Amino acid sequence: MNAENAEILLVEDALEDVELIMHTLRRENLANNVSIVHDGEEALDFLFCRGAYAGRRPEQLPQLVLLDLKLPKLDGIEVLAQIKGDRRTRIIPVVILTSSREERDLVNSYNLGANSYIQKPVDFDQFRQVVKSLGLYWLITNHRPVSVRGASQGQ
Repeated sequence: MNAENAEILLVEDALEDVELIMHTLRRENLANNVSIVHDGEEALDFLFCRGAYAGRRPEQLPQLVLLDLKLPKLDGIEVLAQIKGDRRTRIIPVVILTSSREERDLVNSYNLGANSYIQKPVDFDQFRQVVKSLGLYWLITNHRPVSVRGASQGQ
């Protein structure tokens, strides 16, 4: 897989973090197809093709979800639980990218199937480096099944 056909779902309500993440992904040529949603409800609507996203094709799942935990309407833990609890979406890598330093958030995230948990660095350059590393690893280096549907049908 190459970055040209990668899709990232960025679930983040802090506009300054969205801008920094998008700037870094563009700079690394990893931002070809990024969808941004600002709350947990909208994230689930996007993934499960309902509400404003009812016209989206269900087989076009993102290659990666970058998920903040502190979200309006529905928090990231609940979003993660629903993603990993559904056979259609459980294979999508979900990286928690949050400012939360709570041990229970870390434990709950991994118990629910998060693929990675990263605390957002406060330092601008460190934040950019983290986003760059995430994008390169999950979109370029990491291998996943070509067909999400095919991979999840046997379970």
